[in-house]
Amino acid sequence: MNNPDHLDLAPIRRVRGTVRLPGSKSISNRILLLAALAHGETLIRDLLESEDTQVMLEALRALGVNCEDAGAGGLRVRGAGGAFPVKKAELFLGNAGTAFRPLTAVLALCAGEYRLSGTARMHERPIGELVDALRRLGAGIDYLQKEGLPPLAIHPAAIRAGGRLTVRGDVSSQFVTGLLIALPLTGARTVLAVEGELVSKPYVELTLSTLRRFGVEVERQGWTTFTVPAGARYVSPGEIYVEGDASSASYFLAAGAISGLSGGGPVRVEGVGRASMQGDVRFTGTLERMGASITMGDNWIEAGARPEAAQRGRLQAIDADFNDIPDAAMTAAVTALFADGTSTLRNIGSWRVKETDRIAAMAAELRKLGATVQEGPDFLRITPPQSSVLNPGVAIDTYDDHRMAMCFSLAALGGVAVRINDPRCVAKTFPEYFDVLASVSER
Repeated sequence: MNNPDHLDLAPIRRVRGTVRLPGSKSISNRILLLAALAHGETLIRDLLESEDTQVMLEALRALGVNCEDAGAGGLRVRGAGGAFPVKKAELFLGNAGTAFRPLTAVLALCAGEYRLSGTARMHERPIGELVDALRRLGAGIDYLQKEGLPPLAIHPAAIRAGGRLTVRGDVSSQFVTGLLIALPLTGARTVLAVEGELVSKPYVELTLSTLRRFGVEVERQGWTTFTVPAGARYVSPGEIYVEGDASSASYFLAAGAISGLSGGGPVRVEGVGRASMQGDVRFTGTLERMGASITMGDNWIEAGARPEAAQRGRLQAIDADFNDIPDAAMTAAVTALFADGTSTLRNIGSWRVKETDRIAAMAAELRKLGATVQEGPDFLRITPPQSSVLNPGVAIDTYDDHRMAMCFSLAALGGVAVRINDPRCVAKTFPEYFDVLASVSER
């Protein structure tokens, strides 16, 4: 990437080929944290190398956890066997919610003095509901700037272990994930009750699956009650592999479907498939509703366009609830530019508190390309340009949000050049994204 300020994408005539996905950010940071807390040594394979995982690694090392290169792409983590040994630390966690929220919960139970800070945007992302829940356990946490927002100071405190704990679930699933990871450290049976509708349920299911791999079985009653058993403790599984990133898969699968409208595709992604434990694999169902042809194996997915969609030259507009897959929903929003009418994305209110206000950002950038967009508190309604031709030469602002950069690269499949401002923001989860896209593109 020669220019750090922007990347000019020429029109992409078609895409075709195979992509090997990087490791999942969500799984990588969960495994890193659990390996650090576990009894024993864990060899992690296929770990994502990105800004967010680097932030987590640096924090764990600062907390006294030995993490060393094991060769052949592996990382060896010697677990602390419970609370971290270092009892005083200042941690900078960037804009990594998958590091900041769980570490807040864990460190609140580690009887130490910690300061947690991040980027300016991280300091705008709410954490009050998690802090309130931890304070109900007896945790000592102070806000260092604004109430309800990072940065935080965490102090040693007498934790009231066991019983029932409540947390709101309609702001961020990371609050629930953080508590589920931290509560086994108390050793007491604890019932975690979720108030309100839990957003991003598959990410909580991902947390439960990862806990299970480290020896902790949490009982779930629907999506409202989670019971952490007495005597729970993390035990290393020995060797563990990180799945490919299903959210990253969404861009290439959508590209295969769009390109299939004009004789391109299919595109195959490797690293996720039927056996995946990530919720964003369900994005394939969205693409099928839009007219994509999807085939799937245990560890791969392939996408093209069905003959009727190719004959029509447009995908089918959708009206769908994306509460469970909010990250992949961003890909659906750009894919809607290639649909035959108005698409509505519902129940995406969690976009407001992500790396940027994604509802506002998505609406602004889609309009630049010629779409008509209605923006609501928790929905977007997207109508492609009347001529079905995207505005050429548009400069897409990315708001320091990796997913804005990656999903808007798909606009180049509309036969227009697109400028992506601040393309390096993709380093958060997929540093090689644009090179990988180029590898399956014909211009």
